[in-house]
Amino acid sequence: MKKVLFAGMMLLVLTTAKSQNKTIRLIIRGDDMGYAHAGNEALITCYKNGIEKSIEVIVPSPWFPEAVKLLEENPTVDVGVHLAITSEWSNIKWRPLTDCASIKDKDGYFYPMVYPNTNYPGQSIKENTWNITDIEKEFRAQIEMALKKIPRISHVSAHMGCTELSTEIKAMTKKLAIEYKINIDPEALNVKYSGYDGAHKTAAEKVQSFINMLNKLQVGNTYIFVDHPGLNNSELQGIHHIGYENVAADRQGVTDLFTNEKVKAFIKEKDIQLISYKDLLKK
Repeated sequence: MKKVLFAGMMLLVLTTAKSQNKTIRLIIRGDDMGYAHAGNEALITCYKNGIEKSIEVIVPSPWFPEAVKLLEENPTVDVGVHLAITSEWSNIKWRPLTDCASIKDKDGYFYPMVYPNTNYPGQSIKENTWNITDIEKEFRAQIEMALKKIPRISHVSAHMGCTELSTEIKAMTKKLAIEYKINIDPEALNVKYSGYDGAHKTAAEKVQSFINMLNKLQVGNTYIFVDHPGLNNSELQGIHHIGYENVAADRQGVTDLFTNEKVKAFIKEKDIQLISYKDLLKK
């Protein structure tokens, strides 16, 4: 009897593993919650009515309090703290939570860029004398505020690639994620980043290029796709920076993509499993 039971259990394990190997898993992540009311609304819409599974929140951003409220009203959405040490938009700015002089510009805001940008000469963190002590202090403050207001935070991510500024900052960010028990690291879990396959300026192009991308995903792998939902309204039309002036139209296109019925049907047809960061920990 024991041998039969053991054999049955082994068969179940092998069948489950085989089933998982035949699955394509995909995280759809929406970034930048907190930068605008229209962004907040779009991100929630893309979760409730679309394919988005994880939302990243910028803690020092001006609409963070509303983001907290909306996430309280939607308790099942997976949330990451989107570590930010830049304030890139021309008509709206935010400052560090901490008094860290090396990551502030002459007006006390974050610099607009992480890396050198010809449109913003001398206005990147990289071009100025930052120090890792200041960045760690600010990251800690953002993580602690996020956990205080949104206790279910599951992971960290980087706004504009700020955690890749140096190998020391990358290691420090990993240390903090472990310390605060929010260390779901896609890279360490062999998750592959995937992007549009083709032109993606208009909403229609985004849909087609997204479907092209879905068609190339390989069975047995887990992927992550990242973009920034928004609404094409007067608020977002006033938010832009040099080199990215069509923010409202572009981000409305992302919202249209994430809620598109054709895209939803294609995902179902391809038997792609939409998952969150938390699901990465499930075997």
